[in-house]
Amino acid sequence: MSLFKAASTVSLLTLASRITGLVRDLLMASAFGVSGLTDAFNVAFRIPNLLRRLFAEGAFSQAFVPVLARSKAANGEEATRRLIDAVATVLTWVLVVTCAVGVVASPILVWLLASGLDAHSFDSGVLMTRIMFPYIGCMSLVAFSAGILNTWRHFVVPAATPVLLNLAMIVAAWLGAPWLAKMGIEPIYAMAVGVMAGGILQLAVQVPALKRLGLLPHISLSWRRVRDAWGDAGVRQVLTLMLPALLGVGVAQLSLLINTQIASHLAAGSVTWVWYADRLMEFPTALLGVALGVVLTPQLSAARAKGDDARYSQMLDWGLRLVLVLSLPCAAALLVFATPLIATLFYHGKFAPADVQRVALALAGYGVGLVGLVAVKVLAPGYYASLDIRTPVKIAIAVLVVTQLLNVVLVPQLQHAALTLSIALGALLNAGWLLSGLIRRGSYRPLAGWGVFGAQTLGATLLMSAFLAWISDQFDWVALASWQRVGLLAGSIIAAMVIYFGALAVAGVRLRQLIRR
Repeated sequence: MSLFKAASTVSLLTLASRITGLVRDLLMASAFGVSGLTDAFNVAFRIPNLLRRLFAEGAFSQAFVPVLARSKAANGEEATRRLIDAVATVLTWVLVVTCAVGVVASPILVWLLASGLDAHSFDSGVLMTRIMFPYIGCMSLVAFSAGILNTWRHFVVPAATPVLLNLAMIVAAWLGAPWLAKMGIEPIYAMAVGVMAGGILQLAVQVPALKRLGLLPHISLSWRRVRDAWGDAGVRQVLTLMLPALLGVGVAQLSLLINTQIASHLAAGSVTWVWYADRLMEFPTALLGVALGVVLTPQLSAARAKGDDARYSQMLDWGLRLVLVLSLPCAAALLVFATPLIATLFYHGKFAPADVQRVALALAGYGVGLVGLVAVKVLAPGYYASLDIRTPVKIAIAVLVVTQLLNVVLVPQLQHAALTLSIALGALLNAGWLLSGLIRRGSYRPLAGWGVFGAQTLGATLLMSAFLAWISDQFDWVALASWQRVGLLAGSIIAAMVIYFGALAVAGVRLRQLIRR
């Protein structure tokens, strides 16, 4: 499977995940609106998500996938299977202990994340955290499975798995919440149950996929074998790499934690406004950045293991060109077209007109740095492939300091919107720093034509942006009927795509040639 075909497969399945996620968010916005209880759910859901990004999709994946890819390329599949068994055994026992501690310590975790919640919202957040905390165990094992499947170039199951979480939460909002309401129980608790059910489903579908490849790990319950697994050379290498990776990912998640804490002390609903902006921002970051990162990481690691520096550099160049040509117009759309997007998607039921404007402001903040947010997903694997995790960590720490200094300056003026803007500006700094480091050390040698390519992409983006800004100003999107908003939004997006890709073609950009390369 070619890199572009693999990335396209991941992107399409990720799109299915984001669409079902959007349906989920629309149901939640309509059913629950914005309140202290929605803030409580979002805080409770953010706790296992933070840990998932910190351990499962973060430090663990960054350490495990390069080691696994190198083992497969250098030592063969039999030795790699033994590594898989040892890592699975250690990981499972660590997760059992982590989940037990997390359930007990839920009040502390909620307080650390959002001490500004009122008493009722705080208690509800603690209960929902206890229901959802074991989700981190399921998702860590899902990330472990995804690392194996992606290394063997089987991308479908890992990319499609998140759809199951969204479907479980949709059923919870559609059927579970009304059922709890009839019983006199807070309806939003159904969403916590839906999250846990989705985690179990995601883990269950990994088993047949691994079994077909003969890679289903053997998890030992014997203390002697567990001790031997801890002493395995591959496990020790993963753990050694995880320490700096944990610090690096932890810095990024600490920034989100601090921002959530700040939001909990702003106007009621601030946590939820930022949450909905996060959800829409994750469309382009997942479809572009995550998809490219998933596909490139094992391939970059294999190229490094074989000493093929030319292929390593060419893959990075290809990934960065795709990042620019696809993420720049998305960033512009978030900046100039945020209100039509939010009004069309979320202005239903209990979601108020004021909520539309506040979420749109937060979304526009992300638009400022979307290119950086996506580019980091491609640039960081360039370091991980060389087993260099320390450099991205040092950069992440510096970016965290800058981000929080920006919050000090911006929050008094922009309130919740400052929280997304500071993250966006920090992402631009992060991406620029990572890029300059790869170029300075000679790992990445940009191919010719970047200046012309950048000018062509920028020109097409400006033309598309002018059209979207004009359409946005022509209508009061909140006052329109739902069907009118949907029709206008669909027509505007199609027209914007025609303008952008048409302008690229006129300017001489050959996308098919880029894809084939």
